Amino acid sequence: MESATVEQDSDAEMRHIIEEARVILPGVQALFGFQTIAVFSERFAELANYAKACHVLGLATVVTAIAMVMTPAVYYRTCHGQANRRMARLSAWLIRGALLPLAGGLALDMFTVVHAVTEWLPLSLLSGAGTFALLIALWFVLPTHARRHVLARGRTP
Repeated sequence: MESATVEQDSDAEMRHIIEEARVILPGVQALFGFQTIAVFSERFAELANYAKACHVLGLATVVTAIAMVMTPAVYYRTCHGQANRRMARLSAWLIRGALLPLAGGLALDMFTVVHAVTEWLPLSLLSGAGTFALLIALWFVLPTHARRHVLARGRTP
């Protein structure tokens, strides 16, 4: 009986994780579309080669994030809708982990856009690094700190 309960809990957790992915995915796909379209503009052709390379690297990191966000649903379907704890943990890790390449892609795009507008490398680097630092702080540091605070008070998160 306990095994059935664990399976039901895992199935419910997987459905929740897949729902999270459905919320995240359209935004990431839209970002990918805008990144792809950018290379066809005349202004893009005028960018320095290193700025173009940053844009392409940013595009690659967003593709990585898309793959990570989509994997849990594919994994769940491949197993015919039968979830287990390992699958749920891996899927949660993939969804959370996708935020790292997404942050990198957004930071690289910020660098590229600021460079296209200002043509000033120091400001471009600062903008990209600042974007990355902000996203890491909001998506990783803040939630980790909040979780530790909750656990220290003896409650489950």
